[in-house]
Amino acid sequence: MDGERANERSALTLLALLHLRPEHHWSEASNPMLGTRAIMDWMRDVYGRHYAPNTRETIRRFTLHQFADAMLVVQNPDAPDRPVNSPKWNYQVTSEALAVIHAYGTPAFDAHLRNYLALVPGLRDRYAAARDVNRIPVTMPGGVPFTLSPGGQNVLIKQMVEEFCPQFTPGGEVLYVGDADAKWALFEAERLAELGVTVDRHGPMPDLVVYLPDKDWLVLMEAASSHGPVNSRRRAELAALFGGAAPGLVYVSCFPDRREMRKYLHEVAWETEAWCADDPTHLIHFNGERFLGPYQ
Repeated sequence: MDGERANERSALTLLALLHLRPEHHWSEASNPMLGTRAIMDWMRDVYGRHYAPNTRETIRRFTLHQFADAMLVVQNPDAPDRPVNSPKWNYQVTSEALAVIHAYGTPAFDAHLRNYLALVPGLRDRYAAARDVNRIPVTMPGGVPFTLSPGGQNVLIKQMVEEFCPQFTPGGEVLYVGDADAKWALFEAERLAELGVTVDRHGPMPDLVVYLPDKDWLVLMEAASSHGPVNSRRRAELAALFGGAAPGLVYVSCFPDRREMRKYLHEVAWETEAWCADDPTHLIHFNGERFLGPYQ
């Protein structure tokens, strides 16, 4: 581990993952599945080290991620398809790493460590393959294959790409797709720049951005099942983020079904659209008198 991981925070994280108390020997280590909150509770209750709730992300991003990269721990061994934003997300020391830890302080340790380090590339590939099996396949316009991390709002984003786009933006170019696992899963920065859009990577991007060349529209779509719809505040945020865009901006709140939409109906901003995946051929227009008139 590098210097950022060779510190008290990371040491206590490892001890928590091993459920090792001060009086225990390394051979007594175990490997329960623990979430970040449970790890912090163990640090507090057993070692008297209290970390504030807002340091949870620091432990996750600057210790646990690197432990996972080194295959010291595996994430969600009980459910590799668990969504990234699930409260059940957990970590477990791998059985291979646990064998090395059990041998610490014995003559066999060096041999165990060498064997473990030789195994790491294979373990990493095996874990990556298991995660890939559970990724959500998405067919992009033009038939280009694409995948999203499993679960969460990505199920709805798949429907937005595969059902909304052919129906309402035929011939459109998908320029951005967000993903809970990797926010910038697809980001056509150069094409957006050609349209006058320069995006700050820390900006509040929508979940899907589609350019419709024949109408010169940028369609900004939100998967409202987890983040809520395009309300007045969100509409203002997106208008500012895409303020330099040459095309006209269209705002769409997307819901999995009408039941979910009813929760947020009072929030949807005027001059936006709403779409339900369970009735994919229709839009609901929150546009006042613009669409007033008889249907043929």
